[in-house]
Amino acid sequence: MARVTLISTLLLTVLSLVPFLTTATAADISAFQAALERRYTTAHSLGDTYQFDPRDGWQTVNVSNLQYKYNHLDDSLDTADSSHGGHLSTRTNNKSKSKPKSKAKPYAKTQSNAKPHANAKTQSDAKVSNSASSKALNVIGSSFKSIINSIKAIGASEPVTITWYTGHDLLNPSCWDNPSWAPTDNSFACALTLEGWTNKPKCFGFLELCNTPKKCVFVRVVDSCAGCAKGSKHVDLTQAAFKQLADLRTGLLTVQMRAATQPNGGWLKELWGPEVN
Repeated sequence: MARVTLISTLLLTVLSLVPFLTTATAADISAFQAALERRYTTAHSLGDTYQFDPRDGWQTVNVSNLQYKYNHLDDSLDTADSSHGGHLSTRTNNKSKSKPKSKAKPYAKTQSNAKPHANAKTQSDAKVSNSASSKALNVIGSSFKSIINSIKAIGASEPVTITWYTGHDLLNPSCWDNPSWAPTDNSFACALTLEGWTNKPKCFGFLELCNTPKKCVFVRVVDSCAGCAKGSKHVDLTQAAFKQLADLRTGLLTVQMRAATQPNGGWLKELWGPEVN
């Protein structure tokens, strides 16, 4: 009988720790997800002394402000500037605005009525939670380090022209036969010259674009640019990606481009669209 009681006690103890483990793991995953998004929505640097060399896959391309596509550029820029910051941060801001503020008085009352043994239990629970969080952090952390650096530049680079596109041009990306997703101004995706670029990157491939070695971004090919000059090496970027390389009001801009690998885990659909097998 005593043995059965001991087993039951151990089982209940393990079960009581499950909520702490679940909470810790969920919080850590959320933190890593946010870090992953920052990694791929913020320009990265190749180093102060880095030199672009064709042997490393670089080629030169041009970018512009697409005045030939948008007659009301200033209106588009005003709208873009007011919404800059990304849908992820906008969602967070909206939540924080709608969330009611806690009142100081009830909180003080709770503190004054708290019993000593309750405080001791809270401290004990906190230790368990912290311990569980640390273990989860170690497990997830090792995987996250490999995921967050999983996109690697490969192949030959070349110079290309880049612009940004927005509005209805984002709809119905041509890389899908029946697209169920379309990039937004906050995605990190691009469209390439429709005709005449004989060796252009293929649909769903990733590219690294750099405006100087200190400003580089990764984008995914999801569309074609019918408005780009035939035979030009032209890359149409979403606004978020372009902003990491230059101001939207910048004119014609030549940047360096090279192919990159697919992410190895940690896929961000809102940035790149659905995965393709």
